[in-house]
Amino acid sequence: MNTEKPHFQAKKALEPTTLCTPRKRSPKLRHHKATGQAYVVLNGKYLFFGPYGSPDVAEQYHRTIAEWHAAGKNPPSEAEQTSINELIARYWTHVEEYYRSPDGTPTTEQDSQRYALRPLLKLYGNTKAAEFGPRCLRALQRQMVEMGWCRNTVNRSVSRVKMLFKWGVSHELVPAAVYQALATVAGLRHGRSEVRETEPVKPVPQEHIDAVEPYVSRHVWAMIQLQLLTAARPGEVASMRLCDIDRSGEIWVYTPADHKTAHHGHQRKIYIGPRGQEILKPFLFRPAQTYCFSPAEAYAERLVAMHQNRKTPLSCGNVPGSMQKEDPQWRPAEQYTVASYRQAITRAVGFAFPPPEHLAQQPGESKAKWQNRLTKKQKAELKAWYKQFHWHPHQLRHNAATFLRKEFGLETARMACSPIFSPSWMRG
Repeated sequence: MNTEKPHFQAKKALEPTTLCTPRKRSPKLRHHKATGQAYVVLNGKYLFFGPYGSPDVAEQYHRTIAEWHAAGKNPPSEAEQTSINELIARYWTHVEEYYRSPDGTPTTEQDSQRYALRPLLKLYGNTKAAEFGPRCLRALQRQMVEMGWCRNTVNRSVSRVKMLFKWGVSHELVPAAVYQALATVAGLRHGRSEVRETEPVKPVPQEHIDAVEPYVSRHVWAMIQLQLLTAARPGEVASMRLCDIDRSGEIWVYTPADHKTAHHGHQRKIYIGPRGQEILKPFLFRPAQTYCFSPAEAYAERLVAMHQNRKTPLSCGNVPGSMQKEDPQWRPAEQYTVASYRQAITRAVGFAFPPPEHLAQQPGESKAKWQNRLTKKQKAELKAWYKQFHWHPHQLRHNAATFLRKEFGLETARMACSPIFSPSWMRG
């Protein structure tokens, strides 16, 4: 029998029960050790605030939590909270997956994207992507100019930054109005801005090409000659395989498995006449799937030549193979890349055209001491010397185009260098 008075029962009913009332707990501010940023998890979504321990982080955290509670514990819009740091991190996953060759190797666009996004990460990494507007993009453009980049590089890099925000809009990480506003920022025009201009690519003097022959392997020299005869790009010559060459006709047809405009659906055909065929014949005795020009094969031939020219008797000194490691840190690759091809030519040019003695690096002198020894005037003189004698493999396409224009006219030169078609009349 309940003997308590009614007013005592009502008072008990109105008192809160500690067992039934949940405690209000806010998600804690966490430290993302991999990136060094502070973040919080709201409704399963990660929100980053910038470097952990920064004075602004605590303010952003408490403001976000207050807004979260005020909105009934619904997280704020991700498109309004995403920072540029987080946007680039997510975008880079897309870059690594998308910009790849058919064989899975990364394309050079990945390096170009990395090069373009570094200034953005440095200046506006902790800025909200929704707050990045045309004024910020023009400031970033100005920063690239002050870094010494040429006009073409600045314009391409700004376009890649716009591409980042376009991708963010398509994945609902950035408001659509942000990209629409950034699209209004025009590129730098020739002669209308204080930005460095690059000189047009010119053909290499023939005597400079002939001078490097004694200092390159037969593989690199064959690649140089094929470029001169076919107007092929350096990457197309470096990736040449027997299975990609149709030798059924009088004129051989080389169809690269991958080329610059393959992602546009274009087909690239390079026609090889008798002179080019003579250059290729020594490299045909190999499996069809292997590359015609191999740094590993060139390195092995160099070791054989060094052994044949040795003056020390075999009974003295090292014998072949005695200095090889079981697991060396460096091994010669099976295929030339554009970079290794260019490096081989640059090294050969340095041997063929050594700089004056007072400008050259002395034996036993480190690069740092060499640079400290040169005066400002000597450095300018050395730079002018490099500009006079050094050349790169892309210039060989201009050699071929110049020859074709003189012999057969402008239209033929355009067809030879077209990404879709190359002339079939080239018979050497």
